[in-house]
Amino acid sequence: MKLKYLFLSFILIAFTGCDEDQDSLEGVAVYVDIDSGDADFERFVAVGASVTAGYTDNALFQAGQMNSYPNIMAGVMAHADGGVFTQPYANDNVGGLLLFGNQIAGPRLFFNGAGPAPVSGTPTTEVSDIMSGPFSNLGIPGAQALHLLAPGFGSMAGMMVGQANPYYVRMASSEGASVVGDALMQAPTFIALWSGGNDALGFAVSGGTSALTDPAAFDFAFGTTMAMLASSGAGGVVANIPDVTTLAYLNTVPYNSIPLDAGTAQMLNGAFAAYNGGLQLVASFGIISAAEAAARTIVFAAGQNAVTIEDDDLTNLSLMGIPSYRMATANDKIVLTAATFLGTTVGGNPTLINGVSVPLASNWVLTEIEVAEAQAAVNSFNGTIQAVTSSFGWALWDAYAVLNQVTGPGLPMDDFVLNGDLVFGGLFSLDGVHPTARGNAVIAKLMMETIDAHYGSNLSDVHLDVGDYPTNYPDGL
Repeated sequence: MKLKYLFLSFILIAFTGCDEDQDSLEGVAVYVDIDSGDADFERFVAVGASVTAGYTDNALFQAGQMNSYPNIMAGVMAHADGGVFTQPYANDNVGGLLLFGNQIAGPRLFFNGAGPAPVSGTPTTEVSDIMSGPFSNLGIPGAQALHLLAPGFGSMAGMMVGQANPYYVRMASSEGASVVGDALMQAPTFIALWSGGNDALGFAVSGGTSALTDPAAFDFAFGTTMAMLASSGAGGVVANIPDVTTLAYLNTVPYNSIPLDAGTAQMLNGAFAAYNGGLQLVASFGIISAAEAAARTIVFAAGQNAVTIEDDDLTNLSLMGIPSYRMATANDKIVLTAATFLGTTVGGNPTLINGVSVPLASNWVLTEIEVAEAQAAVNSFNGTIQAVTSSFGWALWDAYAVLNQVTGPGLPMDDFVLNGDLVFGGLFSLDGVHPTARGNAVIAKLMMETIDAHYGSNLSDVHLDVGDYPTNYPDGL
């Protein structure tokens, strides 16, 4: 079906004033013929996790939700017989959550000129103030694949015992509802599904201390979700899972981020002399190989030095009084939040330096072995996503390839080249995981291209300029 329409710039702009460049498009009108092809956008529903919800800068808040990729897409689909797209908006632009007046999630981040910092203001979004739906955007921050099927995932009683999600509590249709059930009750005609990222993300950002979802459990969850959603007769687009080890959260803090002068390096080498000698002794008895002894040896020098870390995958020598320490390599990934204390002293003791004489605990580092484990899980999940999506005849958007391009050579888009850098790369928001508003516009633009190629629509003929979307929001928005 076709609809001749006048496309006004305000459809693209969620909040004027967030970015000076936005104001320049006001009043510009562009005539475009939009053809929905074989798709039906009358009732568009998006199902997923935090990225789908519009979570950015470490929080869910109104401006981020208005610039979520499903909301951007819905604004274009509205001119191809698409209907109203509803979202469970937060109360403010501070972000964060309250539960019976007690803060359970903190405010969003902003760039203060030096780095990410919490905005001023107090969260006002109260979880117990249940909203009246239904909601077209069913993105639930923190949700894993199986959670989308779970009855009671939005139950207040369940949340009080750690078995439900506060973001879904405030928007679920009932205490016993499921996310997929709430999608189906709207009789959707077109669905965007982006599920499974958290099944690997939690492991990655926790330095491997949280569990990866078992592939068989993921296969069941994703396959069942797709079967239920497709049973509605809707068409749809599915996004696969990016390589979670390429996120800015894991690639901003260098492995060799410790600057030392010659005197401090000499002092530290003396402190580790007994440790290094113990390694040589156990190696001489054949308890560990010479190669492992070398990898575990800790030596500092004037200049930049590798971070000292704990590594649970090393041979356990604790019975001999030798801890599992080594220096990080370029194949290890230090989590973003470690930057807040790396190189600081413990209790003011100049000999106890975090990440140097006090090794980083496992939760602050994703080791080379854990990187491989996370990547293997993502590859397994994506194999399932591709096979199941194909079997139901839906379109598949390759988010995995797109993020690899962003974090590799860079992704040219309109007048920009997005890269994987924190703050100034364009894609990653200040939390190092979720996209900026501009990143959401890129996602929407590329996802619509995939829809067009699969269903014969031409959503992409609308000129969606990613430069009209900000890369950060100021304090006091």
